[in-house]
Amino acid sequence: MNSPAPLTKDTLRIIPLGGIGEIGRNCTTFEINGKILILDCGVLFPEQTQPGVDLILPDLGYLSDKLDRIAGLVLTHGHEDHIGGVPYLLKMRPDIPVYGSKLTIAFLQSKLAEHRVNAPINIVSEGMKVKVADFECEFVAVNHSIPDSLAVIIRSNAGTVLATGDFKMDQLPLDGRLTDLRAFAKVGQEGVDLFMVDSTNADVPGFTPLERDIGPVIDTVISKTRGKVVVASFASHVHRVQQVIEAALANRRKVVFVGRSMVKNMKIASELGFLQIPDGAVVDLSEAQDMPDHQLVYMSTGSQGEPMAVLARIANSDHQIEIGELDTVLLASSMIPGNENAVYRVIDGLTRLGANVVHKGNANVHVSGHAAAGELLYCYNILKPKNVMPIHGEYRHLVANARLARRTGISEKNIVVTEDGGVVDLKDGKAELVGKIPCDMLYVDGGAVGKITEDDLQDRRTLAAEGFISIFAVVNKETGQLVEGPAIKARAYAEEDHVFDDILPAIQQALAQAASDGVRDSHQFQQVIRKTVGSWVAKAHRRKPMIIPIVVYSSRPA
Repeated sequence: MNSPAPLTKDTLRIIPLGGIGEIGRNCTTFEINGKILILDCGVLFPEQTQPGVDLILPDLGYLSDKLDRIAGLVLTHGHEDHIGGVPYLLKMRPDIPVYGSKLTIAFLQSKLAEHRVNAPINIVSEGMKVKVADFECEFVAVNHSIPDSLAVIIRSNAGTVLATGDFKMDQLPLDGRLTDLRAFAKVGQEGVDLFMVDSTNADVPGFTPLERDIGPVIDTVISKTRGKVVVASFASHVHRVQQVIEAALANRRKVVFVGRSMVKNMKIASELGFLQIPDGAVVDLSEAQDMPDHQLVYMSTGSQGEPMAVLARIANSDHQIEIGELDTVLLASSMIPGNENAVYRVIDGLTRLGANVVHKGNANVHVSGHAAAGELLYCYNILKPKNVMPIHGEYRHLVANARLARRTGISEKNIVVTEDGGVVDLKDGKAELVGKIPCDMLYVDGGAVGKITEDDLQDRRTLAAEGFISIFAVVNKETGQLVEGPAIKARAYAEEDHVFDDILPAIQQALAQAASDGVRDSHQFQQVIRKTVGSWVAKAHRRKPMIIPIVVYSSRPA
């Protein structure tokens, strides 16, 4: 689509900078009358096709020339895919006011301290209304796989938007905090001009199972294990950790938190009262070393197969926790799309060590934190929104959510299905896709942010898959004639260097021809070498390695 037209007065412009058409790096901007409100700023974790990348951010470049117009940042909950990118945004402008619930802000402040960033912090809770420039934000309690999650009602001159964040409708939540359907019904009666709704499980029929049903399964797994138990989960899944603590105590075991983020987050959750830890229930890793295995449950990170997380290191025998035949490893989470291969590699490694590995594929040890189709239909019927914009999900999830909206009577023309960078304008009760802006991946690689390009990643993929060939040659600066070389070295090519003897005469001939044609520029000589070697390698070995020719000048005669 084309770039959108300039924004007109009292029109609300909504642009997702991440999180739509993918699961992760959620970030959406709302702009009206020159002021911008940002909803969430998360990260996406890299796939195997993005070697060397640590994190992927929303395309914050869109905001770089609009920083002075940002009125505030509102956070729906404390998961990494919603708050992990906040420090990087605040480094662009540290005084952006941030709004979030008590637990969300506590998790965020821990991150900001690591990045040495300070920002104006505002703690909000369900039922509160906050004026942020031309926006009025009202917060609604929703149930999710992390406590203290919020949906946000955003009111402006253009109308009323309800953004759910991540949510589900567990009717017997562990913390007793229900999704506030009364607040949904109330705003539905007032009129919802645009419903921006979680799509992650829109293609799953029925209702999401209860979190409460997982507890007995965890208890059974622990009770049947003769050795140690290792449970891997997200470091923010407070409800699951609470269930593990209760099951461990019921089986006369102590819990050991393992992994920096797990230790840090559970300390925060406990101090704020979101995690109940009875006295003596938790011991440090150092204390656990002197305790028998059958008295221990390790609560660790690494459920998504992250290579440096605790579970992957255990599977690689690279951690002080050792796994044997009497032990059980329980993966208490579902796989994020794209992580399947990494997770199964970890499962294979643990199985090879003799462990009994329990996961969602062979036991009921996890339920999703996202509303299934039945719950979404319930919301559509309560709210009866004028317009719908599916969010948070890969494209198939967005389409499935749109299909549900149509089934409840919402017209096709009032359903906006877009992806990152899509520009949606809301005016006079009508939401319309009016254009698209460039919206790229913003890669974090060590201390570098945004300096890694798709071309760089392609080079890394080529190095990994095809190898590397360097060719060194010296030519006379005046005549262009070859003085020394060419010398060829290969790495990760699975061939001995002598195989390149066959191509040396062709390189020499190509350089001589270029010199006779008047070529004197080193870059042109390098291109001659690259073309000659590339054609030969493709024909002789059916490979496409990275080819790096190096040509230097000499005053010596040929």
